[in-house]
Amino acid sequence: MEEHTAKRLCCRTDYGSVCRPGQLAEAEAWAPSAANTQRPESLLDIAARRVAEKLPFQRVEEGFQRIPEPVQRRILYWSFPRSEQEISVYSSFGSEAEEDYDPEKDDASPVPFRRGVALVEEDCVDNVLQVGFRLSGTVRELPTMLDYDGPCTVSVSFDRCKITSVTCSCEDKEIFYCAHVVALALYRIRSPELVELRLPISETLFQMNRDQLQKLVQYLITVHPNQVLPIAQKLADEILGQNSEINRVHGAPDPTAGASVDDDSCWHLDEDRVRDEVERFLCQGGYDDSGSEHYRLFSKVRDMLKMRDSNGARMLTLITEQFIGDPRLAGWRQNGNTMTNKYRQLWDELGVLWMCVVLNPHCKSDQKSSWLRQLRRWNGMDVCPLEEGNQLGNLDATQQGQNANPDSPQRTVFTRAIEACSLNWQDPHLQRILTEDRYADCSRHDNSELFDSQGRPLWQEHVPTACARVDALRSHGYPEEAFRLAVAVVNTIRRQQHKQLEFFRAHKKEVLRECVTSVTNLEGWVGHPLDPVGTLYSTLMEILHDEFLDVEDTEELAAEVALIGLGQQRVMPDGLYAQEKVSRNEEQLLAKLSEFASYGLVDVFRNQAEILLEAGPYSGLGELVDRESVPMHNLAKLLFTSLLSSEPELAYKIALRAMRLPVLESSMASGDLSRSRDMVSEDNRYPRWFTLSHIESKQCELASAMLTAARDLSSGKTCKLQTVLESIQKNIHSSSHIFKLAQHAYNIAFTDGRPDLTVLKVSLELGLQVMRMTLPTFHWQRRAKVRWFVRCATAVGVSALESIMQGWETLFTPKEATKEVAVDVVFYSTSAHLDLDSRQQENLANSARTLALQCAVKDPENCALLALKLCEKDHTAFETAYGIVLDAASAGMSYMNLFRIARYMEKRDYPVRAYKLATLAITQLNLNYNQDTDPAINHVLWACSLSHSLGKTELTAVIPLVMKNVKCATVLSDILGRCTPTAPGLAVPDSRRNASEPISLDKAQLRDLLDATVDAYINTAHLRLTHITPGRYGKFIEFLSKARDTFLMAHDSHVQFTEFIDKLKQLHKGKKKLMRLVRERFD
Repeated sequence: MEEHTAKRLCCRTDYGSVCRPGQLAEAEAWAPSAANTQRPESLLDIAARRVAEKLPFQRVEEGFQRIPEPVQRRILYWSFPRSEQEISVYSSFGSEAEEDYDPEKDDASPVPFRRGVALVEEDCVDNVLQVGFRLSGTVRELPTMLDYDGPCTVSVSFDRCKITSVTCSCEDKEIFYCAHVVALALYRIRSPELVELRLPISETLFQMNRDQLQKLVQYLITVHPNQVLPIAQKLADEILGQNSEINRVHGAPDPTAGASVDDDSCWHLDEDRVRDEVERFLCQGGYDDSGSEHYRLFSKVRDMLKMRDSNGARMLTLITEQFIGDPRLAGWRQNGNTMTNKYRQLWDELGVLWMCVVLNPHCKSDQKSSWLRQLRRWNGMDVCPLEEGNQLGNLDATQQGQNANPDSPQRTVFTRAIEACSLNWQDPHLQRILTEDRYADCSRHDNSELFDSQGRPLWQEHVPTACARVDALRSHGYPEEAFRLAVAVVNTIRRQQHKQLEFFRAHKKEVLRECVTSVTNLEGWVGHPLDPVGTLYSTLMEILHDEFLDVEDTEELAAEVALIGLGQQRVMPDGLYAQEKVSRNEEQLLAKLSEFASYGLVDVFRNQAEILLEAGPYSGLGELVDRESVPMHNLAKLLFTSLLSSEPELAYKIALRAMRLPVLESSMASGDLSRSRDMVSEDNRYPRWFTLSHIESKQCELASAMLTAARDLSSGKTCKLQTVLESIQKNIHSSSHIFKLAQHAYNIAFTDGRPDLTVLKVSLELGLQVMRMTLPTFHWQRRAKVRWFVRCATAVGVSALESIMQGWETLFTPKEATKEVAVDVVFYSTSAHLDLDSRQQENLANSARTLALQCAVKDPENCALLALKLCEKDHTAFETAYGIVLDAASAGMSYMNLFRIARYMEKRDYPVRAYKLATLAITQLNLNYNQDTDPAINHVLWACSLSHSLGKTELTAVIPLVMKNVKCATVLSDILGRCTPTAPGLAVPDSRRNASEPISLDKAQLRDLLDATVDAYINTAHLRLTHITPGRYGKFIEFLSKARDTFLMAHDSHVQFTEFIDKLKQLHKGKKKLMRLVRERFD
């Protein structure tokens, strides 16, 4: 830490001799002692303390020809800061300094203030000396510190109870004071009687004669020759020079003489380090951890403002300059990108803090003008971020019916602060609100704009602006004034709400007949850049003094204004960030309100719930709301849970009213329950709701709370469950959320061990809707939903299963109905679970088989085989299923499915049917020369083996089909080998089946098969040589060896194979290495 050069020049006129010897003892007699703490404070101390707080010492010296030494000492004594809280502001963030000291963990605490406290309490401060307005000493580190490098030398300068500069020999580079500076300051505050106090050094030097001064200088040079000698010689040369600059100045600087008249009295703040810290944060990207660190800087600005410290605005200016100079802003603007949410929140906080600064009730006009110029400069920059959301034209606009002018310039985060510069605090009514606890109107006329019907003062102003005044008072250390104004604003809001209610009651028929759904407040208070509701709530809860209120308790007033703000009908703002801010602020308020639910404030909740239900277009819970109004699901859930035990009907009325989601209801027919919100295009909604999924999840939570509460009702349970079910079916458009509610209903139906059939039926109804909504979609969770639905229907009973099997076409695909429903009913333990008798079991199985046959007709590809398996025990049904397979085969069923069904038939001991289906499959097959790994090959070989086992006629019939549809040489060769001698692999599965005799090669069919195989080898060889690589030469030689074995089965095999090899050599002679391998193997 570096110290600023002393600005003050000190000299002495001849106003008397040195102080008399008795003056020192006289001064020490004025110091406070432990033994005399009860005596009244002296007039000298009272006067010295006021002078030390308000006047620079130079002005004191200029006002008097001679100041006695005791008076100087008392001024010096009282000029040092007296509050540890002030020291903590400049050495810690927020609540860090307020935590209790724990020596076991705080010795190495990173918080400078707490470390400083530990150093003082462990007696680590030594050699403390106050010379004039400068305090110095040495501070040792605690023994537990491993990197201890010896004591640190510390000095601080102070003026008018503020530390103006600090120096320390440690290498701490943080923004605020290090722990050693804190320790020295706290030592001076806690133990002033132990600090040796001296007058400014210029006073001491004045008392010395020439010899004493020369001795002082020579000793100083001797003690520190390396540091002092060069400087001393340079100064001596300048003083001895007649025309030197130093001789033209009257007096000499004294770093211990205090501030001059022109110096500002402010706490020491290292501006360079503030800039470096903010720049470091911006370089890190402004995310997460560094973002929270910067929020602490903003919190520190508020702490300074609360102390009425001028460094608050100064520090905020430094932070803003660094933010506005962030190079990423220009890049985002050029590329059309948006900044991150964390970064955007910091900009919002900057705008709010500047509102607090310019609304300082005791701000000087020149200072406000300076801030206004500064704000306008930032506001005019192209990179200045805009204020997101729905804004009104200016701070003076009224709440009702005031639209933003589309032709007005875009509003930035500083626009509101610029507009606030035109506001003042001179209104007489406002002044009385702020200063008088019992300010009221005894006449109690409700037609006044200044007082309500009970005589309580009102403050008629744009609500966010009025709340900004409250926040400014709070921020600048005027908590009682802020509280009084907050109460007046809340009373104004309450009065306005009641007037709106009366107006709607008087014109209700006209409004409902015309279906008026316009939003009366385009600038909602929840999610507003100035957070008016949050400001009022926090202000009311910070001061809990009943003398400020006549009737209402503070908690009731805070809860009521929060409910009014949350229940206000307001338009969903544009933009992702603005919508997320609405959601975030709403949840913060609700979290605070939830604490009141057990505080006996049910009357407040009930009263507001009734008003919100009847307030028409002014309320988000009114009978008619605009399509773009913010939903009330979160608020309704809080009111529902709070009122359920005392006012169940009102609780359900609120929750059911809030279930609606108009932005989706206007995008699809409200009665069309078969369409899922997942299928609705995002382009159908304007403006786009980026937080729609979050809103729908809150809607689902509200419905879940109603279902749970309805289950526990002792009377009217069925009716209430039916009402909740209808509300869910009408208002929830997301299939995933309806499915979640269906599962929830299913789970709570088994809470008490025994199933609750009424709740299970609700679960089944919701499941039916999910099945209809998701039927046209293909989703990976669909199968799990279908399985759960079947389990739910099983839990309800056999009638539910019969019903879904009869109406399966609107619920399932044929494959789902067969695989998940019919199979589950026939093969698994469904019958046992339902405790059915044999007749009921058979009826259920018949329904399942009928379902399977219907599905096989609709989708034979996926359902025919399963239908055959399900119908095994019913001969008539099995034959019907086989007929469906034959019809599907002639209509073009895939050969793979035909092969599978054929193999199934063979296993069921129907070889002839298996053969028929296999030949149909081969007819559709097409295996080319290079498809030697196709999965159908095994089926072809099996079909040939089956034909061979059935007899000569079957084999003779299948060979032409194979030659026509199979061109793969290795497959034909394998079939040829299986058809000549009986191979071990051709064992017949059924011993009752007579195997035919091997057929001679002379037969025409086999000769044709042999010729086709040879041709296939020749064609395949030429095809492979077209794109062959050296790595495949070995496999090609093996392929030719298999080809030779096939060639040798013919009568002229040797000649034919030789001609084949010679042709290969001729056509592909360029592949020398390969041809050499061919010659080595086959020549």
